[in-house]
Amino acid sequence: MRTRVIQMGVAGAVALGLFAPPADPPLPSPSGFAAARAAMEAAGQPYAGWAAAGRRFLLFDRAGDGFAAEVLGDLATADRIVVLVPGVGTTLADFDRGLGGVARRAPAVQARNLHAELLRQDPDARVAVVAWLGYDPPDGWGLAVATADRAMAGAAALDGFVRRLTAERPAATVALIGHSYGSVVLGLAAAGLPTQVTDLVAIGSPGMGVDSAAELGTTAQVWAGQAAGDWIRRVPGVRVLGLGHGRHPADPAFGARALPVDGVDGHDGYLEPGTPTLTALAAIVLDRR
Repeated sequence: MRTRVIQMGVAGAVALGLFAPPADPPLPSPSGFAAARAAMEAAGQPYAGWAAAGRRFLLFDRAGDGFAAEVLGDLATADRIVVLVPGVGTTLADFDRGLGGVARRAPAVQARNLHAELLRQDPDARVAVVAWLGYDPPDGWGLAVATADRAMAGAAALDGFVRRLTAERPAATVALIGHSYGSVVLGLAAAGLPTQVTDLVAIGSPGMGVDSAAELGTTAQVWAGQAAGDWIRRVPGVRVLGLGHGRHPADPAFGARALPVDGVDGHDGYLEPGTPTLTALAAIVLDRR
């Protein structure tokens, strides 16, 4: 019941314009890309260098810890769109280099890995991958991580972003992949997302705010994977007095479809090239599940 109240609260916040991320342009307007490019050029290095290299962003804002949404592929022609939602500690400064300088933790690197795998499996696929840092994740493993406050704001921002995508590309379907705390964001957003969202994926998840996939209130297929060596396993899958995020989605009792995770290294290795998880995610996106 509490989760349903939270989800209704998120939907209401969206309607009222609360919890909004920095203003981002309609998608996939060329002027939107141009606005982000101008902001990156004005910000100096390394962001000006990203723009000079031809990288395409729909959202770029240095406010606070920063916000960004990088697009790989062509949104204007994509039949399938994937949005990656990162977790704890992710900032604009780490968007490209990864938390602690570990590249595999970087949203931009993970998006490139997934886009490359999609094209490896189907060179003619009309797909686009978005590395979406459109909310402010908790900074570290303190009390904020155990609560849903940041995830509620993230859920409202994600809902708005996905609705812009589907308004511009109503025939395209969308898959959302949440890593770690990013999966909490997905869980809170799930009930209000448009029907074009066909798949919700939780990897390395501490929970999605509910104890079963049925409680998410979505028609999307829910997937989950948790590696044997992922330390997130030690986080209790409970929710007590507002702390915790419920049963881990990878728990069979949750009711999600299981992703292969054999050989995945730790908490941040799911989207590494050559992992069975990355291969399976690309197959899901390409509807070869």
